[in-house]
Amino acid sequence: MSAKKTQDSLDFEVETMIFRRLLVAVDEDDSTSSIRAFNYAVTLAKAYRIPLAIVTILETSDLNVYDSLSPDVLAKRRSEVLAKVNQYADKAKKFGVADVTSLIGEGRPGRVIVDQVIPEWQPDLLVVGSETTEKSRIFIGSQASYMAQNAPCSVIVVRANDQYAPKKA
Repeated sequence: MSAKKTQDSLDFEVETMIFRRLLVAVDEDDSTSSIRAFNYAVTLAKAYRIPLAIVTILETSDLNVYDSLSPDVLAKRRSEVLAKVNQYADKAKKFGVADVTSLIGEGRPGRVIVDQVIPEWQPDLLVVGSETTEKSRIFIGSQASYMAQNAPCSVIVVRANDQYAPKKA
């Protein structure tokens, strides 16, 4: 008999898995997948009593070249994006999450979240929504695959159109 365990061996103890810091990515346009991911994240953060950070990304590629070079336009867009994230933060607090942080970034959502936001905030779980249909813009939901493959933490992808989700009564 080999001292090496086989891959199909179930000779291990089940251990409780607890997350200590949670990050949820939301689109500034309140897509269905973002709202569902947010709902899941606040439910988990409240139940675990853990800090929650909410992030959205200002997609500078959506701005025309003149707007992207205008400090006033950029400042206005940053302010709008931060206001949106703060609305999500207020909802999380009202739901019962005690420790909520608002974060924004700029650029391509998947890369900014993986390369900048996660290393800075250091969550051990990222929750992100995913649309099931193609979009013409680069929504955070369309970046779920990139984040799941490249994030240094665990990632939960919440579908916008989950056909198996419980229906409201």
